[in-house]
Amino acid sequence: MSAALELQAQERLSSGTGVARALRRQGMIPGIVYGDNKEPEMIAVDYKELNHECHTLAFFSRVITLNVGNKKQQVIAKDVQLDPVKDIPVHVDFQRVNKDSKVHVSVPVVYINEDKAPGIKRGGTLNVIIHTLELVCPTQAIPEKLVVDLAGAEMGVSIHLESLKLPAGAKAAHADRDHVLVTIVAPSGMADEETTTAAPTTAA
Repeated sequence: MSAALELQAQERLSSGTGVARALRRQGMIPGIVYGDNKEPEMIAVDYKELNHECHTLAFFSRVITLNVGNKKQQVIAKDVQLDPVKDIPVHVDFQRVNKDSKVHVSVPVVYINEDKAPGIKRGGTLNVIIHTLELVCPTQAIPEKLVVDLAGAEMGVSIHLESLKLPAGAKAAHADRDHVLVTIVAPSGMADEETTTAAPTTAA
């Protein structure tokens, strides 16, 4: 399960472009909390905390304890709007969750032991298709990352979704679309050479 994270927030009583700009000048980022059959709640989150966390791989696959005044609630981050020039957060959306919730999350997929893959040692190219995998998962079992071990992988191999060990109760949200995770592709020259070698000769 992903490591616990707490964020400090304060209630936001009004909205609008002017209010959002004023908050950002004060080092706060406007946001909203919704879900769990409760009314949406406007908040503001500390810029430094949010900016540090939102650029990490696991930010969207963690249950976050959001402290709004004296109230704590469990949420997951659903969207962070970034300034297109400065690449800093300007708005954040959180969804409330509870211990019985099942949520859609994007979990990073990490590939290890490239140096132990014979296919790569022989000049093959690692073609990563899935960098993050969408899961439908109980909130208490969200993995921080999913690991694919490339040790022993030969040239031309494809590693599929079934090779991943998912937490109990979790499943891929788009199993058909995300079926192939990674392949090791032969260099074009080698592929051409193998094709030529395998082609039958024609007698004169």
